[in-house]
Amino acid sequence: MKTLSFITMACCLFATALISAPADNGASRVPVLLELFTSEGCSSCPPADRLLEILDQKQPVAGADLIVLSEHVDYWDRLGWKDPFSSPQYTARQQDYTNKYNFDGVYTPQLVVDGRFGFVGSDGREASAAIQKAIRERKIPIEISNVSREGNQVTAHIELHADENYKGGRAILYVAIADNRAESHVVRGENAGRSLAHVAVTRVLKQLGTIELDSASAKDVTLSVQPGANGSRIVAFVQDPRSGHVLGVAVQKL
Repeated sequence: MKTLSFITMACCLFATALISAPADNGASRVPVLLELFTSEGCSSCPPADRLLEILDQKQPVAGADLIVLSEHVDYWDRLGWKDPFSSPQYTARQQDYTNKYNFDGVYTPQLVVDGRFGFVGSDGREASAAIQKAIRERKIPIEISNVSREGNQVTAHIELHADENYKGGRAILYVAIADNRAESHVVRGENAGRSLAHVAVTRVLKQLGTIELDSASAKDVTLSVQPGANGSRIVAFVQDPRSGHVLGVAVQKL
């Protein structure tokens, strides 16, 4: 427990170091996607979950609009505690990043910034450096509108602007639905006895198909949210299938 307390304190100190300048609400901010691969069965993950919460709520990096997703992997489920938010889909997505970037195997917690940079998810200094690099990359504007929910059905309209700099380029459009906050009381495994809280817990992640980047496009989408999910936010992003780089991302609260 002392070790965990020290890690949590260090995480908060690293998060403080992220604040490079006061946020300017009037300035244009570059959207950056942060994906945290985590698990409730992993004792090293709570500090990373906390860092993701700080990044989401405090938005501490000047010039960046941090859009976060918590993706719970399932390979810890066999070790004493089945994470209720875990899915083999997120394990496969993390493995795909590992294959693209020749990482030395999958691990938790891992934070992937804009599909470009991957590192230990509780490392605030590394997060700061990666975000600073990501905001210098060109982004395709995405707009999410007409968002509504009826029962377990979420509908939205998604528009992507044309970008002649990607002439002939193609990318995959993804849409995710995530809960703003989720909590669990863990009774077994490495975190036994602890109450854990998470932000932006991904409940749905779906590919909507391939788009032409040099042409404007629009899609009306309908997604089903499983029972028990709040579905508090919808995230749309486009990703290069070869490099894994996220070329544009947007979020809208439900």
